[in-house]
Amino acid sequence: MAGSDEVNRNECKGAVPIHTWVLISNFKLAYNMLRRADGTFDRDLAEFLDRRVPPDARAPEGVSSFDHVIDTSTGLEVRIYRAAAANNAGAAAVTLPILDFLAGTPSPDPFPVILFFHGGSFAHSSSGTAIYDNLCRRFVKLSKGVVVSVNYRRAPEHRYPCAYEDGWTALKWAMSQPFLRSGGDARPRVFLSGDSSGGNIAHHVAVRAADAGISICGNILLNAMFGGTERTESERRLDGKYFVTLQDRDWYWKAYLPEDADRDHPACNPFGPNGRRLRGLPFTKSLIIVSGLDLTCDRQLAYAEGLQEDGHHVKLVYREKATIGFYLLSNTDHYHEVMEEIADFLRANL
Repeated sequence: MAGSDEVNRNECKGAVPIHTWVLISNFKLAYNMLRRADGTFDRDLAEFLDRRVPPDARAPEGVSSFDHVIDTSTGLEVRIYRAAAANNAGAAAVTLPILDFLAGTPSPDPFPVILFFHGGSFAHSSSGTAIYDNLCRRFVKLSKGVVVSVNYRRAPEHRYPCAYEDGWTALKWAMSQPFLRSGGDARPRVFLSGDSSGGNIAHHVAVRAADAGISICGNILLNAMFGGTERTESERRLDGKYFVTLQDRDWYWKAYLPEDADRDHPACNPFGPNGRRLRGLPFTKSLIIVSGLDLTCDRQLAYAEGLQEDGHHVKLVYREKATIGFYLLSNTDHYHEVMEEIADFLRANL
């Protein structure tokens, strides 16, 4: 009789295309090599294994990118993506030189600015990781706007609240840049977005923005990473079945949260026993994408319900048969339908 690991692998293969299974399985293998039982992390090996791509100002497929340091005190860097225009002959795509673009003035035509936070459970990946570079390019094509991907500091070297502080720094920087303003009112039309830990960061930055009176056009959360001390039904049912185990998640939360905190810390469980309700706060609209085969899907559904209970606008897109990472490859109906949802959300809230 097959062992439980083999059964789970076969069940997982049947739920996703083979390319997706290989991609995420390779990530899982690498992640298991990098985490240590004592809570430390092999950062040197992680950097070696991370498949990154450099920025490219040549505008392949109509999108150019470049890296820019926005905070020298922490070395915080962002990768900026923008659409290119065809030249007068209608041939090659062309873009403004980087310095000219950064020094630009507001555009009369409104466009969205998507401040994106990559996933990786607070510990892995970067703004240059190939899968996130590809996703950000897709967002530019969907939105006809600008994507600013934030290379936030990672755990366990940089625990809570470092990732949130970097997100806040990036938001303040984006809101202050004339070249990111647009429309007749010349204001920044900023959306926050992220997957996994990046979705968690987007939520917490949006709360801080609401407290500070900064207007955000919307939040776009892809399988946002939340947790809690008490196990949910989906956590028990899906533990180890579709790439992720509870042991994995527990390790990452322990690596990110303050050393004396448990998983009911507000960073992990925002509406939990130690959390804060948002009723009466001018919190932004949310598009929440949930995969039914993600073991933390109950957490994400409860988060959406909490926002609704507090009087906030939520568009929930629940893909019952989708696994984590389905939005990284364009090989399922889930991918194409969710990208349309994102495009519609951006247009409706611009």
